[in-house]
Amino acid sequence: MRRRWAELSRVERVGLYTRQSLYLLLWGFNAFVLLAATADVDGTAEAIGLFGGGLVVTALAFVGLIEAFRVYPAAVGWPRLAALLVACAVYVGLAMEWDGTVRGAALMTVAASLSLVLSLRPGDMVVATLIVGSALLFGISGGEPLSFLAGLVTAGVFVFTVRASMWLLSIVTELDEAGRAKAQLAVVEERLRFSRDVHDVLGRRLSTIAVQAELAATLAARGDERAADRMLEVRGVAHEALREARELARGYRSTDFTSELEGARSLLRSAGIDVELDVDAMPRAWQEAAGWVVRESVTNVLRHSRASRVEIAFADEALRVRNDGAGNGAPPGDGDGLRGLRERLAPLGATLEAAAEDGHWLVAARLPGAGPLSARREGVT
Repeated sequence: MRRRWAELSRVERVGLYTRQSLYLLLWGFNAFVLLAATADVDGTAEAIGLFGGGLVVTALAFVGLIEAFRVYPAAVGWPRLAALLVACAVYVGLAMEWDGTVRGAALMTVAASLSLVLSLRPGDMVVATLIVGSALLFGISGGEPLSFLAGLVTAGVFVFTVRASMWLLSIVTELDEAGRAKAQLAVVEERLRFSRDVHDVLGRRLSTIAVQAELAATLAARGDERAADRMLEVRGVAHEALREARELARGYRSTDFTSELEGARSLLRSAGIDVELDVDAMPRAWQEAAGWVVRESVTNVLRHSRASRVEIAFADEALRVRNDGAGNGAPPGDGDGLRGLRERLAPLGATLEAAAEDGHWLVAARLPGAGPLSARREGVT
C-alpha cells in the first residue's frame, strides 16, 4: 500500500521527487519533440512512424528507467535493456529515410531516452560513450558541424541532469545517515557520562560506607559506645548516596569544586585520614574538571590505600593529589576510573598522570591556561 507524502522520510521524499522529475522529463521532452515534428509531416505513414516509433522508444525507456531506479546504485543488466536498444536501432534506421526536421526529432527522442536510462549506470565510460555517440549520430545524419554540436548538447544536458539529481539524492542520504549516527553517538556519550558519574559518585560513597562500617564493627566488637555514632554516619552517607543517585537519574547533578573539596575533607577525616588543602589559585573555568580529579582521587584513596595523610594542591597549572599510602598497600594503578577520567579531560586540553613517587601515590592533572579549550574558544575565562 502506498504511503502518503507526510508519512515519508526526508530521504524517501527526495527519492520520490527525483524519480518523478526524471519520469516527467522523459515523457515531457519526447512528447513535445514528437508532437512538434509530427505537425510538420505531410504523409500519414511517416507521421505514424515518427510518433508511434517515438512512443514505443519512450515507453521502453520509461520501463528501463524504473528498473534502473529499483536496482540503483547497481547497474541494470544489458539483457534487460535489449528491447530498448533494439527499438532505438530500428527507429534510427527508419529516421535516416526521413527529411531533416523529422529525422532530427527522432534522433533527439533516441538520444534523450538512452541518456536518461544509461546515465544511471556507474562509471565515466558510459557517460563518454553516450555523449560522443550522440554527437556522431547527429553529425553523420545532419552532415553539418551544428548537427554534431546539437548531439553533443542533447546528450550532455540529459546526462548532467541525471547525474546531478542522483548526486543530490546521495548527499541527502548521507546526511540522513550522518544524522542517525550522530543521534546514536549522543546516546552512547550520554550512557558513558552517566556511567562515569555513577562510578564517581556512588563509588566514593560506597567506599566511605565500607570504611565506616568496618570501623563501626571494630568498635562494636570492643564494646565501644561510639559504634552507634559510626553507624549513624553510615546511614547518613547512604542517604546522601541515594540523593545523588536520584539527581544523576534526573540529569540535574553538576560538579561543584568547593562541594567536592568539602566532601573529600569530610570523608577522609571520617576515615581517620588527615587532609591538607592548597587550591586558592585554581582558575574558575577549571574548577569543574578539578572536581572530577578530586572525586576520583579520593575514591581511590579510600578503596586502595592505607593512607594517613592526603595533600590536595594546585600550583604551576597542575592539580596534585598526593597520599602517603603507596608504601602501605598496592597503588591503584591505571584502572578504569583513572582511564575514564583521562579520556574525559583530554577534550578539554588537560592531561592526567598517576604514579608512585618517594613512597607516596601522586595523581597529577595538568590544567593549562585560564580554562578548558571549549571555554577558551567561547571566550570564557
